[in-house]
Formats: sequence, structure tokens, C-alpha cells
Amino acid sequence: MKPYAEMSKEELNTELQKLEKTYKKFQSEGMHLNMSRGKPCQEQLDLSMAMMDVLDSDSDLTCDDGTDCRNYGSLTGIEEARELLGDMMENNPKDIIIYGNSSLNVMFDTVSRAWTHGIMGNTPWCKLPEVKFLCPVPGYDRHFSITEYFGIKMIPVPMTQTGPDMDIVEKAVAEDESIKGIWCVPKYSNPQGISYSDETVRRFARLKPKAKDFRIFWDNAYGMHHLYDHQQDHIIEILAECKRAGNPDLVYKFASTSKITFPGSGIASLATSPNNMVDFTTSLRIQTLGHDKVNQLRHTRFFRNIHGMVEHMRKHADIIRPKFEMVEDTLEKDLGDLGVGTWTKPLGGYFIMFDSLPGCAKDIVARAKKAGVILTPAGSTWPYGNDINDSNIRIAPTFPSISELKKAMDVFTVCVRISSIHKLLDVQEG
Repeated sequence: MKPYAEMSKEELNTELQKLEKTYKKFQSEGMHLNMSRGKPCQEQLDLSMAMMDVLDSDSDLTCDDGTDCRNYGSLTGIEEARELLGDMMENNPKDIIIYGNSSLNVMFDTVSRAWTHGIMGNTPWCKLPEVKFLCPVPGYDRHFSITEYFGIKMIPVPMTQTGPDMDIVEKAVAEDESIKGIWCVPKYSNPQGISYSDETVRRFARLKPKAKDFRIFWDNAYGMHHLYDHQQDHIIEILAECKRAGNPDLVYKFASTSKITFPGSGIASLATSPNNMVDFTTSLRIQTLGHDKVNQLRHTRFFRNIHGMVEHMRKHADIIRPKFEMVEDTLEKDLGDLGVGTWTKPLGGYFIMFDSLPGCAKDIVARAKKAGVILTPAGSTWPYGNDINDSNIRIAPTFPSISELKKAMDVFTVCVRISSIHKLLDVQEG
């Protein structure tokens, strides 16, 4: 079929009538599928069920250094967990703090502490006339929710195929002292699934921010989440690069096992410089006497070491890789020749990004919902939900079964085609 933009009004209307019949058939099927979030499916969760058996009432809950995991203590986490997460994050265990089950919670807490008490002796952000954050777009909606919650002004920065536009980032942080941070998902980014280039990471490490308390919030959520064994993205380790550049305190690096074991019962971690570690632990020892060490021990005995985690993630990839490939194949088959959208083909992570014709994203998502397929709300990948082109849609393939996902993508592509035809007809008539 030729591109829609090359069709006459009559041809478009004929195509629209066929599509609307198909759409009404989908609506009559009573489908109810929520794929608005990047959730692991049941088969992925089942991979970690054996972790529930590594500890029982007869287990020795003592760490190698003699720590009794049932009791208070180990503010920064048990050594076994710091070593495991250190290997996962490519950082020295001494530079790791192990938290509870959610890295998002650690990010929120980090912004909150900066807001009320400042960073390393600098003025608390709440006492400043204005605080700003750079937000690569499209980006992760929950990052934006945190900064919006604190009333921090968010400044969109365009994403490129190699990461955020670093010309804009470098100029902004060098000139504006009110810019205190930037959100980053450097590997298999949310929602594009791209990874930062070596040059981008090095330029981040060599930033010269005007604000002494500027920090890069480096959310390495998908560091282990490859789809293929022999095609994988690799990025430079940011903390080591910052140290080489003479900027050791510039980065907070976050990660967790949320999409490795159980999202509700994983372990989260922070890697950062020794100076930042002192700043964190000063408040942490007031906040808590230590996080769940029994869960930390459960994870370390389940995986044993980083090699066990790598093998575990291969099993995840075997489950979700066919879903990604099916989505990409369906998009290519149904939309490839029509000129009505573009999409990413990531090598890892949890999302595929789709860009429709400008002005169509909200309509596509709304149509899909009426047919029983709930997608991430259009605009969510931008600060304040304001996608200026109304074109970006995040597709989350992991949670549905293959059969459910196939049906959902059939609905999606029909919605894309209907919305695109309406848009093109409006242009022709306008």
C-alpha cells in the first residue's frame, strides 16, 4: 500500500471505512488489557520463586563477617549485598549503599533531603528563589513526577540517538546556578531504549556546573536488561569517568533488582563518591537503623555472585525478547509503508517508543482505550505531561502474554491508521 500522504481524499475515505469496521469489531470483543506500565509478566516473576526457599526457620542468618541479619545494624547494607550490587553496577562495594525495595524511593528521598537540608553544606533548595532540573525528553514520567511534586521547574532537553543534547546541557549548567540536577536513564533509556554514547558519558563527567550542588541523577534501571546475548549496548562507567575528570562528586547513581527479582520486594542501591557517601549517611543514620538485611541475604544467597545474576537475566530475555520482536514485526507489517509513524528497535530495557504524526498521540491512546487496550497516557514522557508535538507514545510489551500482546498491537496499529487518516484529511480540507 502506498503512503497515506500520497493518497487522494477518496482513497483515504475508502481506507477509513474499512478500518472503522475492523475497529468496531475489536470493540465488540470486550478486551481488557492494561499495558500502561513496564511490569514483568508472571513467567518472569516465577523465575525468582526459588529465592523464597533459600532461607527458612532453620537457616543461619549470619553474614560472613558475623553480622546477624535479624538484628539492628549495617546502615549501608551487608557486605555480601554491597559486593553483589557493586558488581552489578560496576562500582566498588565501599561506594555502595543498599536500601529497601525501590530505587524510585531513594531518588525521591535524595531530592527531598536536598530540598530541606541542602547538599554537602550548600543552601537547602527550599530556601532558594527558584530551583530547576534538566529533563531529557522523551523521558521517564516518574522522574518528572518527583521534581514536579517539589515545585522544581523542569526544562526539557531533546534526546538524540546518543543521549541528551550535550551542547544544550553544557551551556545550561555552566550559565544558570539555579539548575541543580538532570535526570538520566543512560542505558536502554525509558522510553526510547537507546544508550548513551562514550562521548556523551565523557561530556557528562566533564560538566562545569555553576551550581556547586548540581548533581547528575543517573538512574541505571536497565543495566542488566539485555534482550540478546551477542548484541548488547555497553556504556562507560560514570563514577570512574567523573573521578578521572576531577569531578568525583558530580553523580548519584541509582539501581535496583526490581525487574530482576520481585518488583515489590527487591533491593535498591546507590553508588556515589566518598564525599557524597558521608553526606548521605549523616542523614541516613537518623532516618533508619538499617534496611531489610534478611532480604539482602536472601538475594545474595539466591544469586551467589554476579555470574548467577547474568544467567538469571538470560532467562528474563528469553521470555520477553519474542514480545519485543513481535511488536516490531507488527509495526513494520501494518505501518511500515504508510509513513504514519516511526519507532525504536532497542536491544534491551522495557519499552519501545512510537512517534505518530504530530497531533495524533492523544487520539490514538484514547481510541485504543475505547477498544480495551490501555496505554501510557500520551504526554507522560514529557514534563507536566506536555508533549509539544502530541506524537510520543510509550509501548510496554513485557506484561501481556504473546497472544494478548498480538491482539493489543493489532488494535494499536488500526488506531494509528484511523487517527492518521483523520489528520491527513483535516490537512487536505484545511
